[in-house]
Amino acid sequence: MIFGDMAPDDAEGAILAHSQKAGTETFKKGRVLSRADIAALREAGVTHIVAARLDETDVPEDEAAEALASALAGKSVRAAAPFTGRANLVAEEAGVLEIDADRIQAINMIGEALTVATLAPFETVSTRQMLATVKVIPFAVPRADLDKALEIARLGPAPISLSRFEPRRVGLVATQLPATKKTVLDKSRAILDARLDAMGSRIAREIRVPHDVRAVADAVQDLAKEGLSPILVFGASATVDRRDVVPAGIVLAGGDVLHFGMPVDPGNLLLLARLGEAPVIGLPGCARSPKLNGFDWVLARLLAGLEVTPKDIMGMGLGGLLKEIPTRPQPREGASAAASAPRIAALVLAAGRSTRMKSEETGVPSKLLMPLGGKPMVVHVVEAALASGAHPVTVVTGNADNEVRAALSGHDVSFVHNPDYADGLSTSLRTGLATLPEDIDGALVCLGDMPDIRSAHLEKLISAFDPEEGRTICVPTVSGKRGNPVLWGREWFDAMSDVKGDTGAKHLIGENEDAVCEVPMPDDAALTDIDTQAEFEARHKALQNSALGISKKT
Repeated sequence: MIFGDMAPDDAEGAILAHSQKAGTETFKKGRVLSRADIAALREAGVTHIVAARLDETDVPEDEAAEALASALAGKSVRAAAPFTGRANLVAEEAGVLEIDADRIQAINMIGEALTVATLAPFETVSTRQMLATVKVIPFAVPRADLDKALEIARLGPAPISLSRFEPRRVGLVATQLPATKKTVLDKSRAILDARLDAMGSRIAREIRVPHDVRAVADAVQDLAKEGLSPILVFGASATVDRRDVVPAGIVLAGGDVLHFGMPVDPGNLLLLARLGEAPVIGLPGCARSPKLNGFDWVLARLLAGLEVTPKDIMGMGLGGLLKEIPTRPQPREGASAAASAPRIAALVLAAGRSTRMKSEETGVPSKLLMPLGGKPMVVHVVEAALASGAHPVTVVTGNADNEVRAALSGHDVSFVHNPDYADGLSTSLRTGLATLPEDIDGALVCLGDMPDIRSAHLEKLISAFDPEEGRTICVPTVSGKRGNPVLWGREWFDAMSDVKGDTGAKHLIGENEDAVCEVPMPDDAALTDIDTQAEFEARHKALQNSALGISKKT
């Protein structure tokens, strides 16, 4: 890769290394300079820029990040679309993260260009939580380095995978001493219920017995015969030795004590045992508290279907100091939420009157109902939004309300009717925004007459969205020309709701360039809408020709 100062006349096709003013326009870092950009720089009097030019042995940053992220992603892990050399890996379900640390380390040792950052192995994660990120440091990766990384990633099962939580019927034994209060047992049960519920499981049966060996043995046997697993034992008195009441009762029931104690604080006095195929856990006293402790780590793995061995327990010491101390505030209280993929909704505006396309010419009350490729035009847009992962997908109707709803029957969308649709696009935007959940981070505003938009276009916009880096208005571009749909961060919703007329929120883009992120698209779908009968017929004919070309090749 060539990097350094260049005269604008020598920079066509080069990648801009730093943002550059060109008259009233700002070209942002990472922009591939076009002939029109060079002319604008020259006209603005710019005599030199800092840019990078790739050579034949370089792989562009997004291509490299996407390839490696896809190779790293295993079961229940999704590799998001890349942007600016970054591709995130996201949990598709709640569960326990599994990482081949040796292979991740080996990839990070290849060179400076490729980096992989992950959460800790066996961390409990939620749906849509970010698990790892692949980041290309420069604008490209040497092909040889990428090939080495891909070879390592593909050497066996994917290095980053997720074992999802499976609903399990759990058994509980709670022992009692003469002085044990029922309220203590009830509170311990409630806290345990909450732990299990968070991971999709429940206590199928609880047995309360005296704190003696025979009673524990009988209770554990009864729960095992019912097929409950795992079996948890809350001792009224802490277990201090593997020959104490709880472990002795498990052995008398026919079980085996595998390990006593763990290098995690709180959680030191956990007991790991097994009766037949069922894991049996003697709970440490700290499990009566909702605060994070070593039992949480063991329970999560068991509920995700992972075996827990004595070696696993003994390996939990690194990072196992969970106890509050003055120099380390307890991380489970007051900590920020785990990083997750942004929650993006989609609004499909489908309320217009189609004034430039007469219904008497089309035979349908709205152009959005006209068939393209065997389905109404609006269905193409909605299916792209659903496939992108945006949720919820809300369709704003107006003209031909019932017909649009019927065309989208069976699709996982919600509808909202805009009674003021005749007053312009802004009314549909306002109506749609008012229905969005409060917990979303942004919204894709999609036009129902852009049937060439696919999920890949929307995924690129979602990947570019990053409020922490100031990218809160993500706009698709084709050869530098801006199009639709646009992804707006929540912070712009109020201003968008104040827009009047039929122009949408386009002026907000021009007034807030610092928040705008231009996202280059591989084709002109972002510039292609259908307003007239002639445009529809041309698109319909293009689809027919494409289908004929495919059939001839086959």
